[in-house]
Amino acid sequence: MESRLLRAPVTALRFVGGARLVAGEGPNVVVYSLDADGREAGIHWQSVLRNHRIHGIKEQRSPSPEAEQRTLAVFGGKGLIVLELCVRGKEVSLFELCQLCELHDWIWDLQWLAGSTGTLTYVGLALGHNSVALYDYASHRTLQELHCEEKCILYSAYLIGDSWDELVVVAGTVFNQLVVWRVADGSNEEARIKPQRRVSGHDGVIFSICYLKSKGILASASDDRSIRVWDVGDLQAPRDPVRCLLVCYGHQSRVWSVRLLSDYLISIGEDSACIVWNYNGEVVQSFRGHKGRSVRAVAVHEAQGWVATGGADTGVRLWHIRGPESNGNGLVQLNFSPPHRNGSPKAVKLVDASRLLVMTDAGAIYSYDLASKGWALVMEDANYQAYSLLEVVQLANGIVLCAMGNLTGHVKVFSLCCSTESEEKRLYGGKVHSLSWAVCPGVDPSRRVLFVSGPGGVLLWLEVSCCSSGRVASVVEKCCYLLPVCRHRWHTSIAFLPQEGLLVCGDRRGSLLLFPCSTALESGTEQMLKAGQGDVADDPVGHGLVCKDSGDKPGLISSQGEGNCPMQGPISLLFGLHGKLGVTSVTCHDGFIYSTGRDGCYRQLRVQDQQLQVLRKQKPCKGLEWIEQLHFTPDGNLLVLGFHASYFVLWSTRTNEKLHCVPCGGGHRSWSYGRGLASEVFVYIKSGDILVYQSRCRPSRQHVLREPLHGREMTCVRHVGTIRTHGCWLVDILVTSSEDMTSNVIAVSESSHSLTPLAAIGDHISSVRTLAVASGSWQKETSDWSAVLFSAGGRAQIECYRLLLSCDHDARNGVTCQVIHVASHHLDEHWDHMRNKHRVIKMDPETRYMSISVVAGTDAPCLFLAAACSDGSVRIFLMLESAQKLLLVAHSFHHQRCVLKVETFTQRVAGDRRRHFLCSAATDGSIAFWDITATIEHAAAAQELESGELQPLALGAPSLTVQAHSCGVNSLHIRQTAAGRYLVASGSDDGSIHICLVAVDTALSEPSSSLPWDVVPPGASAGARILLLEAFSRPCAHAAHVTGLRVLRPDLLVSASVDQRLMLWRLGKDILVFLGSRFCHVADVAELDCWGSEERGYGCVLCGQGLEIVWCMARADTQQLPSCGAFE
Repeated sequence: MESRLLRAPVTALRFVGGARLVAGEGPNVVVYSLDADGREAGIHWQSVLRNHRIHGIKEQRSPSPEAEQRTLAVFGGKGLIVLELCVRGKEVSLFELCQLCELHDWIWDLQWLAGSTGTLTYVGLALGHNSVALYDYASHRTLQELHCEEKCILYSAYLIGDSWDELVVVAGTVFNQLVVWRVADGSNEEARIKPQRRVSGHDGVIFSICYLKSKGILASASDDRSIRVWDVGDLQAPRDPVRCLLVCYGHQSRVWSVRLLSDYLISIGEDSACIVWNYNGEVVQSFRGHKGRSVRAVAVHEAQGWVATGGADTGVRLWHIRGPESNGNGLVQLNFSPPHRNGSPKAVKLVDASRLLVMTDAGAIYSYDLASKGWALVMEDANYQAYSLLEVVQLANGIVLCAMGNLTGHVKVFSLCCSTESEEKRLYGGKVHSLSWAVCPGVDPSRRVLFVSGPGGVLLWLEVSCCSSGRVASVVEKCCYLLPVCRHRWHTSIAFLPQEGLLVCGDRRGSLLLFPCSTALESGTEQMLKAGQGDVADDPVGHGLVCKDSGDKPGLISSQGEGNCPMQGPISLLFGLHGKLGVTSVTCHDGFIYSTGRDGCYRQLRVQDQQLQVLRKQKPCKGLEWIEQLHFTPDGNLLVLGFHASYFVLWSTRTNEKLHCVPCGGGHRSWSYGRGLASEVFVYIKSGDILVYQSRCRPSRQHVLREPLHGREMTCVRHVGTIRTHGCWLVDILVTSSEDMTSNVIAVSESSHSLTPLAAIGDHISSVRTLAVASGSWQKETSDWSAVLFSAGGRAQIECYRLLLSCDHDARNGVTCQVIHVASHHLDEHWDHMRNKHRVIKMDPETRYMSISVVAGTDAPCLFLAAACSDGSVRIFLMLESAQKLLLVAHSFHHQRCVLKVETFTQRVAGDRRRHFLCSAATDGSIAFWDITATIEHAAAAQELESGELQPLALGAPSLTVQAHSCGVNSLHIRQTAAGRYLVASGSDDGSIHICLVAVDTALSEPSSSLPWDVVPPGASAGARILLLEAFSRPCAHAAHVTGLRVLRPDLLVSASVDQRLMLWRLGKDILVFLGSRFCHVADVAELDCWGSEERGYGCVLCGQGLEIVWCMARADTQQLPSCGAFE
């Protein structure tokens, strides 16, 4: 068995030379080559520490910083190895200078020492029980070991000195103290050295120590969430007393490590933060990009100003330290006081990153130059006082167009360079509710489209054209639309779909609408439409969106006169998609539509057959409940603008961090954001004045050297399939789930053994416990592989998605993935619906789905899903993709305790029919077998499925129950044998593996007349008996819970356990024969999945605190891979 890929928490980091970052990940050393800006330019990895996890990397002092060879000592646990890092051009290689050395105690720190004869093979080792050893790695000998008089376990240690006689040990003890002792001091009668001093002050154990000799200071990081800086002077010539110079509190959880620099100190903690402090105890920078709960490792390149961090999320990031003198961010109050000021600020709009416009409540518009800090009056119009709207757009030729709307239905359009020459129209008899500019594809650059909403939901399309001088030449009405009837009936944003002849609109009610661009107002037509007062005619969409003349009440007023004109309703409507607070923006990017709202989510949509289809719903980060805009950057990053409570937030989805956070008071005020080449500007009105936040744009302060997987422990992993890319490389597609409420679709390349995240799914409101994948199909018309993914977990929630995977030359690993949300089911919503009919009571909100399995032999569009639940039930669901519904069709509370696992299998019978069977296992160690054929057939034939009114059936009693274990069953797998029997393997909490062989009695039993009608539905087949043929178990197969089990062949089985062992077994007659095992570097293994073929061998993927793929080359039955581009 060979480990092909490992993604584990990064526990050690070290900069080597000028442009190399060496990371420790499990037993692997990973070398990142960096360019001048800190971006990754190459990567090399090698496994060196076998069964130990790397905790430290120390470089032997080199005479030249540009030397091609570097000597590194790598240690962790009780293991130590010395490597030579060779760099030749872009090639990086690692050579072992000695064999792996295993000591008798844990190694906390290592220091390179010079021998008495000038030898360079000596190292000093600080060990876990407050001792220090002199070790010669060349001869594999411990030359000397000394113990401190303080007998205790250490949580950290730091060695100082260049030779054995000068060595000073600073130990962080279990008693919350720092103990300082020297090797050169004499020992007592017990051969132990007395400490020189004890430093107290922390209220928790000490996890990290760092010493800066040039300043004579020592820093310690502790369990009490603090960093303390001590004045210790020269530790080799100690003085008393030791003073505490500084106490820093800033982390929200335990502090793991601290580093001292000449001007700053840097700390990392369990709160996933990396904080840069100055020596006054002030926070200079705070880096928060890692997912989850912990940053485990940190390294600093002081000359470059680089900080590298490695997290428990398996990611590696590089940050740039910025001093206060280089930080161009600032919040400035403008003190609005232009000459001859007329009114108070009411609306503010940025023209670009250097100019802004301010409209007052007196109808005046002022311009302010952020560079020269000068005010100028643009125009005044008393008709636009009290209530007025302002929207600004800049054309490609630099001309700035402004549009104003008022209470009487007037709209005025002018250019900023010719503000005295404007075009004004009265469009409505009531107030103008909203204005927005839009870019129409294929239109002359000197023209722009202005959309205006008025009373009764009337939406006008105006085309604005400009002269070469910049003056507005004309404002022409092109189209007229009508929005659906609702309380807040006006649009909030509009975008044209490129090459579609359609436009998508978001309204204040939270709906998305699709309109055609072909309904133009005829030239010279005189009209007068009284919006919202006319008769409603029939329309194909069914929203009553065609209105007729209704008299002289306020409505739509044309510039030509009065008359009748039909208004176009939407051809597609997603009503209330973003909730009642409205849609805030609509954007088209890369062939998809993106909408944002005040519901804290943004959605990805597409247009199919002139209908809007929601593909995904995304929540960028916790707490951002108001999303205003999305900005797609040229380098592929997605920036999210929104509000968190009273703060304006700019969030980066790539780096998972807040780029800006401005205390503006919230989004219910006039504000504007602009982004230029040199700066970013956020301007807003607060307490009657204008405040401007400016940030000088610099190169990104963060580079993601390795993308993270999950922020918490992984709970499940499933193999979707294997794709052969255009380059004929094999790429395995996996899906992982985690306690961080997300699922990830990832691609693993067989050639490079690299992992690439393809898509992240975050629709769950609690942890995702389990996954199931329905076998997919190759779609020749779209060249996509399509599969259905189910995810389930806490709060009794199930989500269903369709994965579309395709080959792409430009993508990493040559594969792209599109995720389409199909359906969802919340058990509490189902019980609420039933409770209203006085049939059942409300469910327990803590109910969780422990395991799910797609019922074998069922195909799309009607897929059946079996679920094991923590409330003691087994449930069966039906997924109707066309109706986008998940329906509960059957359940049983037979187990009366938490059901942990569920599996399904099928049997072919006469007439090409299939019988479906379900196997469930609970915490009492019992395994139940059910014939669910009748239930499946009844649900599939029910006429009321489309309406979602299916009454759940009762499964009745199981056909067979086997008491396989004495405690909970954590793993379960079924495989059919060549003889048509079924091999059932299970693993338990007690470390045992149970094997049983069952068969289906071909003589169908008759339904019992004593059973109620809903056990065997009318017209369904009767149940079949399941016979137990053989059963045996292997006690103590593992030293801990068996959490993963797969029958690879009828004679071959693989198992995984929390004891971090992956074991291979031969299935014999009433016996399991041990074939071999491998230590895995994934702690707390939660799940195992396998795939394979005779040519490739068997792939085994484990998940828990990390992810590892182990390849087993046991021969398998022949499985021919499909042709290029397809899956197996």
